[in-house]
Amino acid sequence: MGCMAPRTELSPLGLATILVGAFLPIADFFIVNVALPTISSDLNASSATLELVVAGYGIPYALLLVLGGRLGDLFGRRRLFMLGMALFTLFSLLCGLAPTDVTLVVFRAAQGASAALMVPQVLATIQASSTGQRRARALGLYGATAGIGAVVGQLAGGAIVALDLAGSGWRPIFLVNVPIGIVGLFLAWRNVPASQADEPPKIDVAGTALLALAVLAILVPLTEGRSLGWPVWSWVLLALAAPAAVAFYFVEGRLERAGHHPIVPPSLLRLRGMRRGLVITLPFFAGFGAFMFVSAIALQDDAGFSPLRSGVALAPLALTFLLASLLTARLTARFGSRVLSVGAVIQGLGLVLLAGTLLAAWPDVTPWTLTPAMAVAGFGQGLVVSPLFGFVLAGVPADRAGVGGGMVTTTLQVALALGVATLGSLFLSLSHPGSLGVRDSYVAVLGLQTLVAFGVAALGWRLAHSDAVERPPAPVAEPIFEQAA
Repeated sequence: MGCMAPRTELSPLGLATILVGAFLPIADFFIVNVALPTISSDLNASSATLELVVAGYGIPYALLLVLGGRLGDLFGRRRLFMLGMALFTLFSLLCGLAPTDVTLVVFRAAQGASAALMVPQVLATIQASSTGQRRARALGLYGATAGIGAVVGQLAGGAIVALDLAGSGWRPIFLVNVPIGIVGLFLAWRNVPASQADEPPKIDVAGTALLALAVLAILVPLTEGRSLGWPVWSWVLLALAAPAAVAFYFVEGRLERAGHHPIVPPSLLRLRGMRRGLVITLPFFAGFGAFMFVSAIALQDDAGFSPLRSGVALAPLALTFLLASLLTARLTARFGSRVLSVGAVIQGLGLVLLAGTLLAAWPDVTPWTLTPAMAVAGFGQGLVVSPLFGFVLAGVPADRAGVGGGMVTTTLQVALALGVATLGSLFLSLSHPGSLGVRDSYVAVLGLQTLVAFGVAALGWRLAHSDAVERPPAPVAEPIFEQAA
């Protein structure tokens, strides 16, 4: 019997496997939110340490995503995907067993770094191993996975903490990743096609260092500065961010003109779809990250919701998000990127409805009274997130799929962290009894998020009228997981 020929196309089971690899890190970013009070009680962790439990995961994740994409191009995307999943599974186990708050922070940072090896390979594999309608549908599912992972993360976190399995409290929120990761590794080995760049590039050391400096200079002070009273070093780091970004751009441009392989080729940013798509991704996901964070804190602190009830309140958002995601392939085939603008407007209307509900009923709100607003906002978010990645990556060549995927996921992760750091910090600053209070601070943040949503709608409308943006191919009638011939 001859050896089985290596798989070159992404099968439905292979797609499902890599989407699990995209789902777990996003869900893990949010799952901790509802468990923070329990972690604090169990490990005697201070508020600053709790912020590090969140930031310690998000910073290395965002910092290493582009490098992870480049390593996949160089050493093979399936290999890096499996390495990232194995390490993510290992450090999830260690997080669940962490004896102290300090070890939990260290293992969370390692978990975030391993996610950065795994996640860029998802988009890169889709780009390199699928074409036409299959690629369009796969990219739509990837977008849906990113948004649903955030909502399901908080819902699952609340449920797991409420169950308190065998008195384990918060620990199963990490341990649940272990069996999923083990099964995912086996499925990846059997079903994910191997791919890498035709001409494997060398690692851009200077570009990587400058990118790291720029990202750290933004995220570290914004996530830790408020809780530490804005020390001098936080302002110094923020001042370094712009010069580091400018230096990074010029170094990358010089490398590309010399025929070398920069970690972020400026030529990719000259693709109008990539450039405008990233401009939409940044404010949209900043607002989304802040919305999830502020909702969890406000509902638990002032409305008396338990972690589980707080998660249940977000369930309508998750359901309508999924419904919208299932419709976007056909909608974008007919209306193009106008779907992004319509989705952003619908999201903004949902946020306005939520603000009105809070003003009328606070603090006697229930998951039922919040359902209409959450459902409208979730449907709008689904119309934006699901097709967004297809429009961003439409013109990216297959041999640059890893770099393009890394750029998109880095922007997404930085945006989530920025949203929590900026609008989240604004909410925490204004919510004290001597200031606006929780309800009015929540409403104020929702107002800012509504402005962001309408700004995204305007950007999406410009994207729709750009002749340089390639529309994703129209889907066919078969379901997304139809078996390949």
